[in-house]
Amino acid sequence: MTAFQVRPGNIAEVKDIALTAGRLILSQGGVIRGLTNWGTFLLTKPTKKHQMRQDSGHHFILRFDASPDVQMKMRKAVAIDPRMIRCGVVKLGKKGTLGEICAVPGKVEWRKPAVAEMAMVRFGEGV
Repeated sequence: MTAFQVRPGNIAEVKDIALTAGRLILSQGGVIRGLTNWGTFLLTKPTKKHQMRQDSGHHFILRFDASPDVQMKMRKAVAIDPRMIRCGVVKLGKKGTLGEICAVPGKVEWRKPAVAEMAMVRFGEGV
């Protein structure tokens, strides 16, 4: 599973990055298991990427099976894209336990209004 954080504001950029990563995985013999769009949220901490300060990002999750070489190629390909903020690969289960991996949900467990309230307090707008 890979968690992507893309600069917010344009959903077409998010789709393009998802297509780029997905095509690379499929062309190298990997399998796409799912794509989940989480939407725009605050980052855990403000970051500077490609000479721009980012406070929030558009998050999406790409679940896939691929070799470590393919994962490295995919990370390098998306890392050079100036629209990307951050990308992280997480192993979901042990080798050979597809049933365990398929049971992992791709939904966000917290409420969006709570995140919006935190953003308003953070930027001095009050609640």
